[in-house]
Amino acid sequence: MLATIVSERIILPGAVWMLAMAGLTIVFGRFFCGWMCPLGTLIDLAGSQRKNRHVSDAANARLRTAKYWILGSILIAAVGGIQAAWLFDPVVIFGRFVSLNLIPAVTFLLDTGLAAMIRAFDLYGPVYDLYRSLKNTILGVQARYVANAAAVFAHVLAIVIAADLLKRSWCRAVCPLGALYGLMSRFALLERSVTTCTHCKKCAADCRMGAIRADAGYVKSECILCMDCVYDCPSHGTRFGFRRRRAVSVDSAGISRRQFLVLGALSLTSLFGFRVVYPDRPQTGRRRVIRPPASLEEKDFLDRCVRCGNCMKVCVTNGLQPAFLEAGISGIWTPHLVPEIGYCEYHCTLCGNVCPTGAIPRLTEEQKLKTRLGIARIDRSLCLPWKKKQECIVCEEHCPTARKAIQLRAVVVDGRELLRPYINEHLCIGCGICQAKCPVRPERAVRVYPVKVTHGAAKEGEHEK
Repeated sequence: MLATIVSERIILPGAVWMLAMAGLTIVFGRFFCGWMCPLGTLIDLAGSQRKNRHVSDAANARLRTAKYWILGSILIAAVGGIQAAWLFDPVVIFGRFVSLNLIPAVTFLLDTGLAAMIRAFDLYGPVYDLYRSLKNTILGVQARYVANAAAVFAHVLAIVIAADLLKRSWCRAVCPLGALYGLMSRFALLERSVTTCTHCKKCAADCRMGAIRADAGYVKSECILCMDCVYDCPSHGTRFGFRRRRAVSVDSAGISRRQFLVLGALSLTSLFGFRVVYPDRPQTGRRRVIRPPASLEEKDFLDRCVRCGNCMKVCVTNGLQPAFLEAGISGIWTPHLVPEIGYCEYHCTLCGNVCPTGAIPRLTEEQKLKTRLGIARIDRSLCLPWKKKQECIVCEEHCPTARKAIQLRAVVVDGRELLRPYINEHLCIGCGICQAKCPVRPERAVRVYPVKVTHGAAKEGEHEK
């Protein structure tokens, strides 16, 4: 949220939750990482059966510094107009994994498994009724195929494997959200104290964040309040409680004064020196890919989109897919419509309803019906009525606009009447259903191309192609 606000120079409604979390962190410390973070939970599950590896205080300090540099780099990039937090944000990483890997896999296995069981054992009764009810709910998700799903999964798998080698390695060394909470938690009112210590060093050995030092003291900004040290203390002398605020001493966490000044200087340079222009981003407003309906201008869309996968998860035709390099390097994992997989349902507004940042605005159904995503073109060298002089009106039949954007004209060919399709560009909204339904293979005879961002189809005219 912070990176998006800075990069876009806007205040989003969700900022109130950001401020609420900051306030709670100043009271309780880095509780989010230990109690709420879904990726942290997955990491803990992955490393729960492994004994914690011993890492010296000096090595832990070096590991911790890395995430502060990552946080600083993300904020500097945001000042320069680049929103790069989506690559490292743990909530987005886990949400993307759920949307693009977990849900498609689970729904596919449940669907095929139940259908096979019903056929094999002739369970056309209560079990079939249950299956039909599930088809209208959790099995109604259409995300059967997701492009780049392997890359999304590999991203999460790498984090999990690293956690298996060293507990909470991602949280210790990489996570910029953890670094942000760590900076705030140094002033937290909730503190750890040790009243009786036998110097068994069990707490230091078991600490999943390496926050407890060899002298039984702890690095407050690294403590995620897992309470392992409380449960494992043989003398029951470790506890957490609220204390009067004291001056916070500089510990080994975070970044040094020199490093802070370097980051600050770079930030000021970014503020006064430039607004980044990306060679791989279209500067004219014309896009390389077909974005969801009413999406922001490409530059703003790339900054605002956090690649959470929500829009792709709810797409009823499975047409929204994560881009790889089709939209340039800065467009990796952003949603784009692939009509050969699925089209944009004419009356559907779900993607805008679930977008958390407004990269895809909410639309009423009336607004959606007038929103243009792209423009269709007919390749006459492939189209059956044009190339082979065969009857085919599939694209015209499926065109959903009130006044058909694909219109047929009767011509006489070889002594017989033949209907040939034309596209009225002023009526076409680029939904892609014509491309999805076109029977020509392997390449479709009608294709939809991205156009300059527009939030409404043009008025009816006679310009046809």
